[in-house]
Amino acid sequence: MSYTILKHLHMTTAYLTITLFALRLLLDALGRPGWRQTPLRFIPHINDTILLVAAISLLFVAGYASAMPGWLIAKIVLLFGYIIAGVFALKATLGKPARITGAVLALVQVSAIFHLAMAKPF
Repeated sequence: MSYTILKHLHMTTAYLTITLFALRLLLDALGRPGWRQTPLRFIPHINDTILLVAAISLLFVAGYASAMPGWLIAKIVLLFGYIIAGVFALKATLGKPARITGAVLALVQVSAIFHLAMAKPF
């Protein structure tokens, strides 16, 4: 697969990841937890798997597999933070303050990921 195709696949699935996360947050905020019994429960995991495969493929195609630049390492660290915060944000058994904190942290981290992807500052 070419670099351009992989890059666009990665970007599309990244945008879809954030859209699906925001949709689930919104449904929870509106008091509609029924999304947990719909395909909206597992579709994000399928999308995130495609996102991860595209990202790993890009590492090799772009030549970053042997020596990753700092911005890419920062993106990976932020990704783990986003995942952890997202789990807290969507965990139905946690209290509202913990879930709101998780949602804000997740959105801040994903914003930083997008910034690093576009700016590649270091």
